[in-house]
Amino acid sequence: MLKNIYVTPLNLLKSATSLQQQVRTTFVLKRKYDPPLHKTNEKPRQMRAKNFIYELVEDTLVKKRPNIEVVLKTFVEGVGDKGDVVSMKPNFVYNKLLLPGLAAYNTPENVAKYAKTEAEKSAVKHSSAYAQRTVNMLESIVLAVVMNKDEPWVLEPWHIKASLRKTGFHCREECITLPKERIEGPDLKKENKDFYCTVTINKLEQARLKCRLHHWSTDPSERLPYVLEHWKQQSEPLLDVGSPEKNT
Repeated sequence: MLKNIYVTPLNLLKSATSLQQQVRTTFVLKRKYDPPLHKTNEKPRQMRAKNFIYELVEDTLVKKRPNIEVVLKTFVEGVGDKGDVVSMKPNFVYNKLLLPGLAAYNTPENVAKYAKTEAEKSAVKHSSAYAQRTVNMLESIVLAVVMNKDEPWVLEPWHIKASLRKTGFHCREECITLPKERIEGPDLKKENKDFYCTVTINKLEQARLKCRLHHWSTDPSERLPYVLEHWKQQSEPLLDVGSPEKNT
């Protein structure tokens, strides 16, 4: 009867299947007080409690890791174009480039594999790694164009250039294209109304910039009430067109 009983062995020490990764826990220390010396062939002198006090020289856990060089497989905004070899911080490289499959480690084989062909070199899509980022930033803002409330004026590219400079963008006048329809004032009917202009970056990329017209007077008694965070307010188009594309 006892011969038919089967006992299942329990292996409590069996390790579970898990990802094992090296942990950098090395600390470099030095003694604060040097231990006492002894003569040759003599018994070492007993160290005192102060001889076991250590100072931290280096903690490898918080040590800054060097940059990693990778080869880009395609254009990456703010980083570079296909075939470029870039050196960036490890966390950014792992999470934003290697894991999504946008880059590979810098080796002679990968450099030759992902190099641009002659057809790709002739078809330029991006003037620089940061041009598209600049386009996105320009298209995400509402530019306040402040014009004189007392003197007659006609909107010119230098007005847009000055307004862009106030927001931290530096642009040349020849890169700014205004709407074909003439905008002039002062005209309070145009207050807080929007129009679009085009900003050309590196003679290639184009950003559609949304502008909002405001009137300002040198006489404090004639100034209009200040609008807090005007870009959050709803507004009407300044030009009678069906779509913003026709403004340019």
